[in-house]
Amino acid sequence: MRSREPDGELVRRRTVLKGLAAVGAGSLAFRRALSAQAARDGAVTPEMVAQAEWITGLKLTDEEREEVAKSVRDSLDRFEALRRCEVGYDVVPALQFNPAPGLKEAAGLNRGRAVAIAAPAPARPADDEALAFLPVTQLAALLRSRQVTSVELTKLYLGRLKRFDPVFKCVVTLTEKLAFEQAARADAEIASGAYRGPLHGVPWGAKDLIAYPGWPTTWGAPQFKERVVDQKATVAARLDEAGAVLVAKLSLGALAMGDQWYGGKTRSPWDPRRGSSGSSAGSASAAAAGLVGFAIGSETLGSIISPCQACGATGLRPTFGRVSRHGCMSLAWSMDKLGPIARSVEDCALILDAIHGRDGLDPTAVDQPFAWPPAVDFGKLKIGVPRLDGKPADDDDAAKTLRALGFETVAVELPTKHPAWAVSQMLRVEAATAFDEFTRNHVSEGLNSWPATFRQARFTPAVEYLRAARVRTLLMRDMAELFEKVDLFVGGSDLDLTITNLTGHPSVVIPGRFHDRDGLPAPGSVVLTGKLYDESTLLAVAHAYQEATGDHRARPPLERFLADAASRETMPD
Repeated sequence: MRSREPDGELVRRRTVLKGLAAVGAGSLAFRRALSAQAARDGAVTPEMVAQAEWITGLKLTDEEREEVAKSVRDSLDRFEALRRCEVGYDVVPALQFNPAPGLKEAAGLNRGRAVAIAAPAPARPADDEALAFLPVTQLAALLRSRQVTSVELTKLYLGRLKRFDPVFKCVVTLTEKLAFEQAARADAEIASGAYRGPLHGVPWGAKDLIAYPGWPTTWGAPQFKERVVDQKATVAARLDEAGAVLVAKLSLGALAMGDQWYGGKTRSPWDPRRGSSGSSAGSASAAAAGLVGFAIGSETLGSIISPCQACGATGLRPTFGRVSRHGCMSLAWSMDKLGPIARSVEDCALILDAIHGRDGLDPTAVDQPFAWPPAVDFGKLKIGVPRLDGKPADDDDAAKTLRALGFETVAVELPTKHPAWAVSQMLRVEAATAFDEFTRNHVSEGLNSWPATFRQARFTPAVEYLRAARVRTLLMRDMAELFEKVDLFVGGSDLDLTITNLTGHPSVVIPGRFHDRDGLPAPGSVVLTGKLYDESTLLAVAHAYQEATGDHRARPPLERFLADAASRETMPD
């Protein structure tokens, strides 16, 4: 519909809008190129506008530059007014990503209904090493039958954390006092018959971006080393409700990048010469090494999947919005997800059941059904196997195993029509926004390569960020078409990781076939990706696969690594 404004006014407004888009109003390129010179010259000039046009590839006329220069002078005042506002790290933008537009929330959602798939009650292992490596499903049975107490388990895991942390550097803070209080309460409740469910009395570790009152929450960064956040993250509150016992805050790469934090480099329990990957570095390392019953990690672009692959752990990255992120560090508001890291798929199912759902505090958290044990008809499922690197889908080892289990596999192509790698710049822009104060104050110590990333992201105009968001919508449509053909697919490639983190789809990673790497056994991995909010089917298939292969039951040679470390003065950095 045509505007009723006079033609001259309409042209003027279009010129201003075009000009602002051209210079990327709000970007660091614009502000530094124009603001610095304006400070010297006292005004924004058409010549300055011309110098900033490169960022968008547009070429303005002299008349357009003059008009833009006038409007930009007003914009600079707005930018300064916004910068003077104090915005805490916990303030989210008034924009939320929704991976399933139009999907109605479930009514009357109940958490805490999941139970382990029926199996004979285990006997307590003869030695503590075997006990420490039991999955949650078996620890729960031992606790409920009172063959072991929560205090015993808590003492066992705290002892192991203290003993092996010098090798793996996975612990930021031991929450010893809290842990024994929670464990004693769990034992008393279980003894009285007030059993809360399969996590009751099980010790766990929190990635140290999860706030818990009275204990430091450092985000792996030296700038926050002593900081205590006076709130309890929803995920921690729900695990408290389930009766779990918090024994440690576990390491993450600084500001959720990699495995290098202010305490050192977190290492893989299968090979301490190598990093654990990240950023859920400590969560994966501790779970795989039998130092906790389970852990909670987070993922924005690979931070659960990648460390689980490096450490031989089982991890679930749930659908975006499944688990509230309230009380947790924000890296990219439209991509961050929390999920369990454990020793079995069924463990992940039991943990997800305790932590998922709306809380009224994270605006993206929603209620959608989740059931375990799942009611899934395996005979009706189709599992996609992408063709990667020219390799026929039929040659994929995971596909062969799935077919041997009776599943139908279908060759598929991951969508490549739209550049997921380019859309992922949204992560960098959102992260740069979250830590804008660091960039403006030139804070860089101990932050890995974030400072350079933050600076680069500030050169992204708002127009291009929103263009990426629109292409992201097209990626979501592409994935919806893929899932019309299959119920889940075998993933794990960089392309899969990028697309599904942008579209919000859930993935589960499990240990795969071991291979030799420089004289040590190295775990392989299998990644399966499912439909939005259909973790029940995804985990059911992964559980069947895991039970058939048994690769998750292998234990790393920790005593050998402890002896090796003792023979050296320090571990390499």
